[in-house]
Amino acid sequence: MQNRVEPPILLSRLMTFVFATAIVVLAVMGITLYKMFPLNRPQVFFLRARPSHTLEVTVRDMVPTDENLDFYKRAFIREYIKARNEITPNISDMRKKWTNDPSAAVRAWSNDAVFGDFAQTRMWTALMNEIPGFELKCPVEFVQGGITPRGANMYAVSFRQFCENSDGQVAAKDYTIVLRLESDAETQVKWIDRLSNPLGIKVTQYTVESVDGDKTDKTDPLNRF
Repeated sequence: MQNRVEPPILLSRLMTFVFATAIVVLAVMGITLYKMFPLNRPQVFFLRARPSHTLEVTVRDMVPTDENLDFYKRAFIREYIKARNEITPNISDMRKKWTNDPSAAVRAWSNDAVFGDFAQTRMWTALMNEIPGFELKCPVEFVQGGITPRGANMYAVSFRQFCENSDGQVAAKDYTIVLRLESDAETQVKWIDRLSNPLGIKVTQYTVESVDGDKTDKTDPLNRF
């Protein structure tokens, strides 16, 4: 009978154990939340999948090797070229993509000078200031191996743009564009850009090198019409 623990003592020990466990859990959660901040820190993931009947998707944290960063930059270049040069008949969507709003694709991915040149093109002026008197659809296709490095953060990208309007198809054109990518290590990535541009990369140079292989022709794709 002397070893019997009275109920109040047992309850007290149980509450002490629960309280200590809660303190440990809260401490672990606090450390985890502390390591998560700041929330604008870029965190890049690659999602890869193979078409099959039993599709398996694996998400892995990207190890910041030169190979992986180059892979990311090439994907960024493709998205930038498409956002800038692809045209759809949906005027509302085009204006959202091309507007001067900081969250718009081309504006978010370009520095001031590059966007300024973009906003001087005839197609940009027509779409942003008036409704064109024709329907135009201009998809972009990339050739295999069409993105090649030209030095530090410099790339040459080759693509084909072919357009269709109400009168039929316009002759396709092959373009080679030279562009420079830059990213400041101190760039504060906005929450809205966490998926579209997690590394805060911007195009700081955009030059038409050739049209259909002719290096004397520097016509911007958006000045064709």
